[in-house]
Amino acid sequence: MNNINLIPVYPEIFLLIATSAILLIDMFVSDAKRHITYYLTLLVLVVCFGLTLVDFNAGATAYTFHNMFVSDPLAHLLKLCSYIAVFATLVYSRDYIGEREMVNNHLGGEFYPLALFALLGQMVMISGNNFLIIYLGLELMSLSLYALVALRRDNASATEAAMKYFVLGAMASGFLLYGMSMLYGATGSLDLIEVTRAIAGGGTETQHNTLVFGVVFLVAGLAFKLGAVPFHMWVPDVYQGAPTAVTLLLGGAPKLAAFAICFRLLVEGLLLLAVDWQQMLMILAILSMAIGNITAIAQTNIKRMLAYSTISHMGFLLLGLMSGVVNGNMYSATGAYGAALFYAITYVLTTLGTFGVIMLLARSGFEAENIDDFKGLNQRSPWFAGIMLLLMLSLAGVPPLIGFFGKLSILRAVLGTGQIWLSIVAVLFSLIGAYYYLRVIKVMYFDDAQDTQKIVAKGDARVLLSLNGIAVLALGIWPQTLMNISQTAIVRSLASFVGRLTS
Repeated sequence: MNNINLIPVYPEIFLLIATSAILLIDMFVSDAKRHITYYLTLLVLVVCFGLTLVDFNAGATAYTFHNMFVSDPLAHLLKLCSYIAVFATLVYSRDYIGEREMVNNHLGGEFYPLALFALLGQMVMISGNNFLIIYLGLELMSLSLYALVALRRDNASATEAAMKYFVLGAMASGFLLYGMSMLYGATGSLDLIEVTRAIAGGGTETQHNTLVFGVVFLVAGLAFKLGAVPFHMWVPDVYQGAPTAVTLLLGGAPKLAAFAICFRLLVEGLLLLAVDWQQMLMILAILSMAIGNITAIAQTNIKRMLAYSTISHMGFLLLGLMSGVVNGNMYSATGAYGAALFYAITYVLTTLGTFGVIMLLARSGFEAENIDDFKGLNQRSPWFAGIMLLLMLSLAGVPPLIGFFGKLSILRAVLGTGQIWLSIVAVLFSLIGAYYYLRVIKVMYFDDAQDTQKIVAKGDARVLLSLNGIAVLALGIWPQTLMNISQTAIVRSLASFVGRLTS
């Protein structure tokens, strides 16, 4: 331990200690003073942001715990975005969970500590450079989210969703762990750098077959976590059944961590087997865009519609991941992986605002879960209707919003592979998907309001939601800064990995 550099893991260490302290403090706080836990949680996120921002500005890469943990520009960027996502989620959901008594001593005051433990698992996943470390981070995140989905023990829908999520999540973890065990058996190591070296060294045909077999199970496990077809069964049921605040915890920051482990495992660890996993990602991407967009049209529940929307967006993300290597060459890797990272960040940003508006419309005893609940929103609040308009158009990929440039960057990466037909398929499914987003806009602006009550939001939620909507527009008008940051993080992280590999 004396030779281990703990500086790269300061954010994780601080988050673990602080979350444990908040969990203990929460035990002695009455329901009337539960806001103390809320503010302490936000303070912890701000401190973590500051600690990681120092490393991000330094731009250095550090390996610690015998190369099992890496702190590189990609990890820094994704962690910063994860802090922002969780911070926004907690601000948006404060009134929602308070009205449903999700933070009292009866139903469980563990909402905030569990959210932080889930974030800790995501941070470990993001920085994992070893199969076991990635898996431990994944399980820490998953177990926390299982508990959060089931937090409303008096709600049958939430309990059912938690059971489905737990059973299918356990299956996904089994797929992932079995794939890792096959790769360990073929390479003799759990370290991603050593795995790459072993694959580069060649081997017998039996070893190669074992590697490919392991990759199949690994990709299947990753597809479960991303919610890609045909491993998407849990997504709509869990999104609909879970409390909306928990749905946002599921659909926000964990998508960034899922991108991170896909990048670590497939790009850094198994790049030499790209010809095998690229074909699988292509099939998953096409099926996800097809099933996600077509099925979303038939939905009347907006959370379920957004679940299928998520599935289609994960299809686009997979297109970016599969476009980095072309015929064994990596000349387009920076653009493709940078585009995928850019897409993941912009998708999470838009999702945060969308569920923020949904929770804003919800009130005690009423869940704003049906599309009809948005009827006449422009009459009740033109400002929040305008924000929802921007978010829906961004998800549909309409310029000049950030969602358009996210999809455009992915399509450019796919065209770089020479697969024009795949780009056409992606565009066609995006056009199909635009229908259900436009339907929400039509309901908000052209239907009469069923509820004429004015929408009132607390100052922090109102300001943050406004900034969220403005950011979607501003980053769409000036997307190059975020794109450059994403590509730089990918370039520096890959350069650090290759440098470590050849040293």
